[in-house]
Amino acid sequence: MTDHARTIQQSISVTWDFPVTFTRGLFRADNPVLSGTLDRLGEKRRHRALVYIDSHVADVRPGLVGEVAAYFAAYGDQLELAAPPQIVTGGEAIKNDFALVETFMRRMLGLHMDRQSFVIIVGGGAVMDAVGLAAALVHRGLRQVRVPTTVLGQNDAGVGVKNGVNYLGGKNAVGSFAPPFAVLNDFEFLLTLPQRDWLCGVAEAWKVAIIRDAAFFDWLCENAARFPARDAAAMEQLVYRCADEHLAHIRSNGDPFEYGRARPLDFGHWSAHKLELMSGFAISHGEAVAFGVLLDSCYAREKGWISRDEYEAIAQGLKTSGFQLWHDAVLARDKSGQLEIFAGIRDFREHLGGELCVTYPHGIGARFEVHEIDLALMELCLKELQPVA
Repeated sequence: MTDHARTIQQSISVTWDFPVTFTRGLFRADNPVLSGTLDRLGEKRRHRALVYIDSHVADVRPGLVGEVAAYFAAYGDQLELAAPPQIVTGGEAIKNDFALVETFMRRMLGLHMDRQSFVIIVGGGAVMDAVGLAAALVHRGLRQVRVPTTVLGQNDAGVGVKNGVNYLGGKNAVGSFAPPFAVLNDFEFLLTLPQRDWLCGVAEAWKVAIIRDAAFFDWLCENAARFPARDAAAMEQLVYRCADEHLAHIRSNGDPFEYGRARPLDFGHWSAHKLELMSGFAISHGEAVAFGVLLDSCYAREKGWISRDEYEAIAQGLKTSGFQLWHDAVLARDKSGQLEIFAGIRDFREHLGGELCVTYPHGIGARFEVHEIDLALMELCLKELQPVA
């Protein structure tokens, strides 16, 4: 302290709590979960809500809009629809046009949604991201209830505390941290997924098991063939255990809003995010993550951080789970001759605040942070993964 400055040191602790509920038939009139969730604070008021539905979900559940309206009518003493449910474009396209976020905000403001109103988002991760960002910005935050309809949404994207859209060529370059009011996972939505989306979230289960939970990893190895076979019971267990791991990390790591530089849940993602962008999102997030996890596992093996047997178990598990583990796009080079995918490392460094901090496994079920990557060695790993012609 000097004569030139006076400081009041402020420290604020904020507690967030939200339930993640697993159910079936969320919008059936005999299922009280949604109504009970909206009134979980015991406010004893008629709760006003806007409902957004992913177009992909509406296509395979054409009666869903009617189901939602009928549910609100059945609980009319407790619930009120501010407007008919709106169908919005599903998939990555909704995250690539910021004007859509503004459209959502205009509608919320035009309907006079207040900070005790609810925005219920039924859909995949991209829809939850874009609509969720709009809800987080209006009045500095409306109450969000996420109803993830994909494996990736139920076991990863939907249970987290952030949202974001792509901007100026950057994956999730604009977004916010906005914990939901609740997450409601209805397993019945998963049964209508096309095979590609059914498998998409499986890669995230491998990711989190490798760096956090050896027992979960062993279970994945033993059950890998059940996922492409669309074994519903196996998928339900995978979703629940993977969601639990993600929630435990957010709850216990002491940095839920990622103010620090470490992002353990992004193991395998520096290349995955770049690969998605390089392919114009023709490669899905799950496919890119499966490749990214394998690439970083190969690098970890070469560094001696995991054994050859552990690496082989990862590679075989991902393959048996139904993933394509090579994409020619990774070979693209920029004008200087550098592999374009290595720009993903630069993007990661910028996103983390200037210092590179990448999570790697240290044996199965454990992890540590690395601040430098040997690009020559990483290129050798890429060449190893390339199939022999």
